[in-house]
Amino acid sequence: MHEWGPEMAKKVKQPSFDDVLATLRGYKFDVAPSQAVAKPVHAFQISKYGCAAVLVAGTTTPAAALIKPGVVIAGEIGFVLDRGYQKFIKTPSSERAATADQLKALHRFTEELRQATGGVSLYNEAMGTVSNESWYDRVKGRNLPEAERPTPAWELPVAPGTPGEVS
Repeated sequence: MHEWGPEMAKKVKQPSFDDVLATLRGYKFDVAPSQAVAKPVHAFQISKYGCAAVLVAGTTTPAAALIKPGVVIAGEIGFVLDRGYQKFIKTPSSERAATADQLKALHRFTEELRQATGGVSLYNEAMGTVSNESWYDRVKGRNLPEAERPTPAWELPVAPGTPGEVS
């Protein structure tokens, strides 16, 4: 009988940043040095399906997103903005309504990028496109520190004589 102990466990080799870039090229992503980042940073723009992200070597993982995945519009990476009634693509110089094709392409790009880089796929992200910002009334400011958050409308004082006042 043979016992397997901790000393027998095989070590899994963590891929290097260059290994990740080679894997992305194998998945047919376009990989090019990023022009959006100032130079001593070794950053690469990864693109496919009209979408892009900028990756750098990570500290705890082989690759980290310096610029999150977004839709490319006029050479700029645009992010999804959710206004509650419609999604928009916002770039540094413009904002426009998102099309269903753009959202599908971004979702596909993000999932393939996550798979190729060994990232974790979360349930809510796998279900569809996740917005970078939400402008719903009830969640506006939720990502701010507690002290900087606006007071929700339902917690504001009601002036005497206002319809809906509870006495």
